[in-house]
Amino acid sequence: MTEATKPAPTKIDMEKRKYPPDAIELRDLGALPTAQALPRAAALLADLVKDRSFLEAHVLAVLEEARGAERWYVARRWDDPEGSFSLQVFVWPAGTGTMIHDHSSWGAYTCAAGTVFEERYERLDDGSRFEHARLEEAWHLSWRPEDGTSTVLPGDGGIHRVGNRHDQTAVSVHLYGPRLGEVDGRDYDPFREYVCDRLEDPDEEAGETVFQAWPVHRH
Repeated sequence: MTEATKPAPTKIDMEKRKYPPDAIELRDLGALPTAQALPRAAALLADLVKDRSFLEAHVLAVLEEARGAERWYVARRWDDPEGSFSLQVFVWPAGTGTMIHDHSSWGAYTCAAGTVFEERYERLDDGSRFEHARLEEAWHLSWRPEDGTSTVLPGDGGIHRVGNRHDQTAVSVHLYGPRLGEVDGRDYDPFREYVCDRLEDPDEEAGETVFQAWPVHRH
């Protein structure tokens, strides 16, 4: 079972950190084993969403852009051409959320505005039956900016659903490591005990995404 990080386990001196994290730093992080990468990713995100420049350019601006939005989407995205990381800013209008899913990479996210609700699941079957999965909810938590970072392992170690059950739009910042396979992850329907591969990001996520050049911003 994976653990939520509340708050991030590693304290980084914010005065010494460059904002945004540069591509070399993120590539180095993506090259680490998952057990080493996740605590560093959690600390990096927890610090990033406290940076005034990042908040103004990529959180407050996104909240303004999201007025009237009715579905969740990725508002900002920076992908390494070599596939070692993907940094994404998600917008969660009130009442929106993902389906239950996992990822083929490790991942971490921090709420930057509002409140994000997460449900985490455990898989009860052994995966031997094609497109069959039995799930059980393991825990659920509400994440606010002061609550730190949630982390997920690849595959069965990170089955979850994320959304916004509150009245105000929420924004979260996500960092994903390199994929361990060709698929993006898997989607689950616990009522049908069904699971299938997700070859690419879902339309809901990609439809309004703004792909930006690196770096995120400059001082």
